[in-house]
Amino acid sequence: MKILDKYILKSFFKPFIATFLIVLFVLVMQALWQAFENIAGKGISLIFILKFLYYTTLMIIPQALPIGVLLSSIMALGNLGENYEFAAAKSAGISLHRLVRPLGILAILLSIVNFLFLNNVYPYAVYEQINLKNNIKKKQPAMALIPGSFNADLPGYQIKFDEKYGEDKNLLKNVLIYDLKSNRGNQKVITAKSGKIVTEEGSRYMTFILYDGNYYEEHVKSARTSIKRKKMAASNATFKEYEFNIDIGGISSVVDTTKSKGYPMMYTLKEIKDTIPRLKEKYYDALDNRAKNIFISTQANDLYKYPDSLKKKNLDSKTLQNFKDKEKITILNSAIAKTNRVVSSLNNNNLTIKWNRKILNFYDTEYYNRFAFSLSCIILFFIGAPLGSIIRKGGFGLPMILAIAVYVIYFFANTFGKNLAEESTITSFLGSWISAIIMTPVAILLTRRATKDKGIFNLNSFLQPITNFFKKIIPNKGTKI
Repeated sequence: MKILDKYILKSFFKPFIATFLIVLFVLVMQALWQAFENIAGKGISLIFILKFLYYTTLMIIPQALPIGVLLSSIMALGNLGENYEFAAAKSAGISLHRLVRPLGILAILLSIVNFLFLNNVYPYAVYEQINLKNNIKKKQPAMALIPGSFNADLPGYQIKFDEKYGEDKNLLKNVLIYDLKSNRGNQKVITAKSGKIVTEEGSRYMTFILYDGNYYEEHVKSARTSIKRKKMAASNATFKEYEFNIDIGGISSVVDTTKSKGYPMMYTLKEIKDTIPRLKEKYYDALDNRAKNIFISTQANDLYKYPDSLKKKNLDSKTLQNFKDKEKITILNSAIAKTNRVVSSLNNNNLTIKWNRKILNFYDTEYYNRFAFSLSCIILFFIGAPLGSIIRKGGFGLPMILAIAVYVIYFFANTFGKNLAEESTITSFLGSWISAIIMTPVAILLTRRATKDKGIFNLNSFLQPITNFFKKIIPNKGTKI
């Protein structure tokens, strides 16, 4: 390796290590801050928190690596330009391509590393972190209760509340509880304006204390005779304070167990490729079954059962005009009923079919995104290196601003494309590669301008043709004929 290559790599590695670690730290702290509300003060051990940080770090490394490459390439090339080392190299006959060649090879190697990381380490980290969260919820079931929706994590109960607040997030507002322990439906309903959850470490019971509420229970199915059913159809009561315990020993005792894989992020590329055909077969089978059911319900197969010899001549072109009034009413009522059944069936199955399609899109998008995101190191390098040579500024000032702006555009395009692909608006391939499609021409344009030693925007190149055009059509007043 030549001395020049060593010097260029050294000038790149110093800012790369610093920026990569800073970006990684910021992103990990952001993830920790988002989960801090559910972790702090919940009796979660330090080992669980350290495990969470470890798996989060492994998940974020593929995202931090392209940012580090982008920022360090801008800083490294900017420092060379700021210290007039570019000018010295050019005066010695060394082109820009020759200067950045070792960095380009390094960017390719980093993209390969990123791909291997995404395909092997990232699925493992996602798998372990999701199961870690599930295990924490088993240890602290109160964490699993989500405001605004029915929670079925506690055995025998359906619980809904509007808000969870307080220092320990154990105070509830507008509580609705269905007691389903009897397996007879929603016979026991409890409502309250406010409530509180009390759990003690090591206890197998979770205590609910409710305030200012109502208690309602139906006894119809439990009464043996019709007389008792009439006399005691239901009972209800109001209360200022009501306390009951829920046995959580069955779920809180099972900790450090892992579940099967259920998300495409948990799979390697080979596993995703093996899963997609099964999902496609399931999705298309569901569509075929729906089509067959509609065909049978409309009785379309009975239309061709009658031979032509039985048809009468001189039939009206309007089908209904060939029947009497009573027969018309019967036909129309039958058609309306069948149509309503088909529409109702379609509405009931629409969400299921859409969800099956969305799951298939999740796997398709994740498969293509592994390849597309791996190339982000190369694409962002060929944006960062020309930018650094053009602006000729080192340090964390202007390079940081440019790097953030470029990566926000790249990441937004990637996220936007994935969302469109998951909703079947565009194909999964296009949704995964849309950010690369947008940024590659930018990288080519910046590389060409940096090679020709031009700025990012050269207004003269746009204004000069317009000026020349007007000079031709407008004669100079100072010229004499």
